[in-house]
Formats: sequence, C-alpha cells, structure tokens
Amino acid sequence: MSSKAPANGATAGVAPRAIRHHATASRFEWTEDGQLCVLDYVLSGNVAAFTHTGVPASVGGRGIAADLVRTGLDTARAQGWKIQAVCSYVAAYVQKHPEYQDLLADA
Repeated sequence: MSSKAPANGATAGVAPRAIRHHATASRFEWTEDGQLCVLDYVLSGNVAAFTHTGVPASVGGRGIAADLVRTGLDTARAQGWKIQAVCSYVAAYVQKHPEYQDLLADA
C-alpha cells in the first residue's frame, strides 16, 4: 500500500516536492530529471531505522536529500514511530534540526 506524505521543500518561488511514501517498499521516493532519489528504512515495531539516503550526483545539491529526510521524519512523527539514524546524512540532519531530536529512539 502506498500513501502520499506531506509536501515538503517549499522555498520562495519553487513548488514543494511531493515525496512519495511507498510503505510496502519501506522507502520514500522522488524522481528528479528521470533520476530516482530515495530514503530507505526498516520498520521494527514502532522504530524506523533510516538506513540509506541516495541522491544521484547528477541531481545533487538541490535539497532533495533534505526533503526526503524531512518527509520521513514527519511521517515517523505522524505514525508515532521513533527513529534510529543509521544513515549518516539522517543523523546530521537530526542534529541540525532540534525539532526532530525527540524522535530518536535513544532519546
């Protein structure tokens, strides 16, 4: 079953990205210029381990990874999940955004 996560990435003059949450694949996805960008997770009980953020270099530097992670974290909050930031990008994102630190399973 696939559900649509909230739109994110709004900046002045730029439409937000509607990141797709593919729950059956345990993945958040966005396609940019034909390139698939992902945030993968493993759900165990009510803890989501965010394991991998992948954005091809050809579309890097556009804030896509941040949008994927923000959507994943917002979804975790809405679902009542705690998270484990296995992926170094996710760990750095959460450290820079204290509003998400309460989601950490260790916290």
